[in-house]
Amino acid sequence: MATVAERPALLSAVTPAASRTEGVLRAYGAAEVLVIPLLAILVAALLFAAFIGALGKSPVQLYQLVYTGAFGTWFSWQNTLLRAAPLLLTALCVALPAQLGMVVIGGEGALVLGGLSAAAVAIPMQGFPPALVIAVMVLAGMAAGAAWIGGAGALRAYRGVNETISSLLLSYIAIAVMNHFVEGVLRDPASLNKPSTAHIGVVNMIGVLPGTRVHWGLLIGIAACLIAWFLVKRTTFGFAGRITGGNIRAARLQGLPVERLIVIFCALGGAMAGFAGMIEVAAVHGRANASLIAGYGYTGILVAFLARQHPLAVIPVSVLLGGIAAAGGLVQRRMGLPDATMLVFQGILFVLILLSETAYGRISFLQPPAERT
Repeated sequence: MATVAERPALLSAVTPAASRTEGVLRAYGAAEVLVIPLLAILVAALLFAAFIGALGKSPVQLYQLVYTGAFGTWFSWQNTLLRAAPLLLTALCVALPAQLGMVVIGGEGALVLGGLSAAAVAIPMQGFPPALVIAVMVLAGMAAGAAWIGGAGALRAYRGVNETISSLLLSYIAIAVMNHFVEGVLRDPASLNKPSTAHIGVVNMIGVLPGTRVHWGLLIGIAACLIAWFLVKRTTFGFAGRITGGNIRAARLQGLPVERLIVIFCALGGAMAGFAGMIEVAAVHGRANASLIAGYGYTGILVAFLARQHPLAVIPVSVLLGGIAAAGGLVQRRMGLPDATMLVFQGILFVLILLSETAYGRISFLQPPAERT
């Protein structure tokens, strides 16, 4: 048995080897997380090309137009970033609860209610300082989203209701609630063809980044992803959430407040989606109406899954998916295809991403040499 004096020498001999082993495992794990989604994107692109070819169109021309419409010009880049801004926040609505192993897909409803609430509080505040109005709109939008998705979390925590089903069904209720108020007590009489609330006021709108058409919501979304990463990876609160997601029974044995963590993480995710709705009202539409139902909440699900629920990976994936959506109009005009054609690609990609989950730990060249068979 080693003496006390001999232990430091033994530790110095063992620790470097252990560190090297840990470094190798981490490197292979990082490669797996990067390579498998890229392979899924490649396979999805090939399947979509076959689909376009079956329609009698040129896949090469399609992808040329997608690149041009998404990233080919400064004008295209601005459209891409405008589409990416809300995706940054709606993806966090999925990614944050996912840290606890939950699959929340109700971001669309939280976004809609966030936008409606923001407009509802801004309309009677005409004449107040714009900074105060915007701050109240932010609080109202985030509170509405947090209550909506937090409610789904509470149903899961205290009643055992599946959060995937409840959050999806709550989205339809949220859209119905918005339509009820927009076509009822909050309707602007001047909105004849498209029921809408009154305008929140030009002075209360969020401006654009200097020299661009991209509003400040983009930087807000990026900042939210950075804060979410810090919360999840660098705080005891985030660590408790990840412990709960890894093994809920062990978390209970350690005395962690599992039910409370579930509700809080869901509420935080919902707040992000509600914030996205507020930004859509304050930076894009100026009022609440059916334009809020643009599918950003559903696309955020794909972004989060493609990013493997990592808050920092959400940023580039949002830009990629935003570019694909922005290119839809150009594809429609040049190739005579419906604008919804790009939704087919998103659907194929989503299915491939789900299927790719079974590939983790199974691709030999992505495993450490000692684990290969």
